[in-house]
Amino acid sequence: MSTVRERSVPREAARRRPPAPSGPARRRGGAGRGSPWPYLLIAPAVLGMLYLLLYPLARAVLISVQDFRLRQLILGDAEFVGLRNYRTLLGDPEFWEVVRRTFVFMAVCVVAIMVLSTLVALMTERLGRVARTVVLSSLVLVWAVPVVAATTVFQWLFHSEFGIVNETLTGLGLDSYEGYTWFAHGGTAFAIVVVLIVWQSVPFAAITLYSALVTVPAELYESARMDGAGGTRVFRSVTFPLIRPIFMLVLSLEVIWTFKAFVQIWVMTRGGPGEATTILPVYAVQTALAGQRYDLGSAASMLTVLLMSGVLVLYFRQLFRQEGEQL
Repeated sequence: MSTVRERSVPREAARRRPPAPSGPARRRGGAGRGSPWPYLLIAPAVLGMLYLLLYPLARAVLISVQDFRLRQLILGDAEFVGLRNYRTLLGDPEFWEVVRRTFVFMAVCVVAIMVLSTLVALMTERLGRVARTVVLSSLVLVWAVPVVAATTVFQWLFHSEFGIVNETLTGLGLDSYEGYTWFAHGGTAFAIVVVLIVWQSVPFAAITLYSALVTVPAELYESARMDGAGGTRVFRSVTFPLIRPIFMLVLSLEVIWTFKAFVQIWVMTRGGPGEATTILPVYAVQTALAGQRYDLGSAASMLTVLLMSGVLVLYFRQLFRQEGEQL
């Protein structure tokens, strides 16, 4: 009996002992927390991304503090001049006019984008399955159109001789728009650029806001309506507080998008007529190419980055302050 008991104890202990890792589990143990293999695997992608992002920025900062023109571009003997290029720009009244126009352009575009995208998202939420699918598919198709292609389409829409806009307005009896040159007038050119930017930006913002709206519990809407709240009150007291983080994220992305709008303006008007559609990114390229003043163009680009960063910092500080007060 004693022998049987002595043999049974090790067997029971062996049953309780956890099995040794084998196969994939054993292989995972070799790539634990102290293993460098995960970092080595992602290192090429991280280094490539840093090179593509940081090197152009560092190069632009270096050129902005040098006397860098066409001669220096060829020979490479640029002279360090410190902050002289920045003082030249900050002392130029034309630069401050471009800054004012940029902020006006950004404000008009962002307000129109957020209002329209919110309305489209609310409408999409209330549609049936088939209609909702059609609307969302249309938004995705509009968002997927290349920037240059969309800009070219808008150029033809407002063409003075062959544009469908002039043809439609003339057909409605507005004979003054026959052969009207939209891009020869500063106000109309500015308005067309705004419409183009808004048209390209609304799909992304509307789809993102719609994805936030579907997360709002339906019980909250029912409770608010039982309390007698109307549509506007429900949106202000129920919907918007819940989707506010996503709304603010989309707003910040649209600020960046409109602040750096260059391709649309450059393809459509090149900043004209006159300076009517010249914003900071266009001004930087014009300054660099007009007289081969690459140093002033780089300084204008750096000031654009600083201004955009300042706007976002002030915006996020206000946002975090409001969040803290609510808590």
